[in-house]
Amino acid sequence: MTSQDLHADDLPHGAAVRRGPFRAGERVQLTDERGRMNTITLTPGSAFHTHKGFLNHAELIGQPEGSIVANTTGQLYQALRPLLSDFVLSMPRGAAVVYPKDAGQIVTMADIYPGARVVEAGVGSGALSISLLRAVGDRGYLHSFERREEFAAIAKGNVETIFGGPHPAWQISLGDFQDEVVKAEEPGSVDRVVLDMLAPWECLDAVATVLAPGGVWINYVATVTQLSRTAEAIRADGRFTEPESWESMVRGWHLEGLAVRPNHRMVAHTGFLLVTRKLADGVTSLGLKRRPSKTEFSAEDLEAWTPGSVGERAVSDKKLRRAARDAVATTQTRGHVAPAVEPED
Repeated sequence: MTSQDLHADDLPHGAAVRRGPFRAGERVQLTDERGRMNTITLTPGSAFHTHKGFLNHAELIGQPEGSIVANTTGQLYQALRPLLSDFVLSMPRGAAVVYPKDAGQIVTMADIYPGARVVEAGVGSGALSISLLRAVGDRGYLHSFERREEFAAIAKGNVETIFGGPHPAWQISLGDFQDEVVKAEEPGSVDRVVLDMLAPWECLDAVATVLAPGGVWINYVATVTQLSRTAEAIRADGRFTEPESWESMVRGWHLEGLAVRPNHRMVAHTGFLLVTRKLADGVTSLGLKRRPSKTEFSAEDLEAWTPGSVGERAVSDKKLRRAARDAVATTQTRGHVAPAVEPED
């Protein structure tokens, strides 16, 4: 039996909506002859308008992926389903997303495998949650914690859009990670912890409690001060291996005949990744011999990781409500309405 013979119910969750002709409620990426891209949600009776005419969505519904269609003035568009990287950068958001280059590093360097039990905090708009769910699969487990109900609603809408409905491996809870995770998860029952927050060092005890021996803890932080303080806290704690850190930068290349050169723009610093592993219970880290250096943090150092100092802009309630409506619009078009997020008891 080939994959083509499998019934949709037998496919991994979300696979069926990635195949076949375009359907109402799907997002489609339109690319014109100059390489300009627009992402639309197919809605019966709607149209995509530009200053060069309009394209009725009905022209795309039922067409195979990879079709080329013309609008009312003859403008040609190439129509494809957005890749995960495209979807993440164009989806409704209330908070900054984890870029695809970082999400890929997190999945690989944290060794997120099918069937793994993973917890994450700082869900934001759900970009990283999507990558983690794809990695753990239908039989895995992802428990996400988010402090703000508005962000959780946006994340649910985005996750259910790309998977075509609720994912069986995912649950999301409201509240502070360090308080809620020890209530929700048994000690030593979690394989991987992924934190995207301002002060991950505040979660040391919670992570050490729920993470299994040998389990991986990976942190995504924006500034050098956050990176340093998290690393020093992990070293001082003694229950984890020596932390390692890096950042990744992606530079595209221009390819046209013999004109082959780096692009003028690149995706440079977005954040640092810091990874460590849990030691066996009762074991203290060996610690690496190193030259003495300053490890105490002054008041000025601590002030450097506040939301304003790291460049985080406050998101208005109006923008959050609009992003939440946009995130659930696709699931409503398909006939599925995302349920509200309820706080944990």
